[in-house]
Amino acid sequence: MADEPVAELDELAGIYEAKGLRPVTARQVAEELTAHDPLTAHLEAELGITEAAVVSPWAAAGASALAFTLGALLPLLAILLPPQAIRVPITFTVVLIALAVTGFTSARIGGNSATRPTIRVVLGGALALAATFALGSALGTTGVV
Repeated sequence: MADEPVAELDELAGIYEAKGLRPVTARQVAEELTAHDPLTAHLEAELGITEAAVVSPWAAAGASALAFTLGALLPLLAILLPPQAIRVPITFTVVLIALAVTGFTSARIGGNSATRPTIRVVLGGALALAATFALGSALGTTGVV
């Protein structure tokens, strides 16, 4: 916009003409919107991006922190609550169930069939669990073997 302001203004006016405004009116709208906030005017007209559609970085950070905390709670409780003899299998089971619920929910929210995404998430999680358990066993840090 800074390099070619006239071309950008022409483009914005053209967008409003295509929406049905007369050329003079489209030009006036483009000029007034550009004078007020050129970036917002172009984002809304060209890409359909409105201020309401943009997620606040603070809201995204808060949601991530909450999701991380809630996601960590299940394995933590599965490790702390059962007797030591069954902690590992209980933790594996709880984590795999949580992964299945996550895969299913994500697929449904995305409007997709849930079977393949759920299987993919559970298998990926099972492989990660097995790999970290094997590494911990090799290093003698699992407290199990």
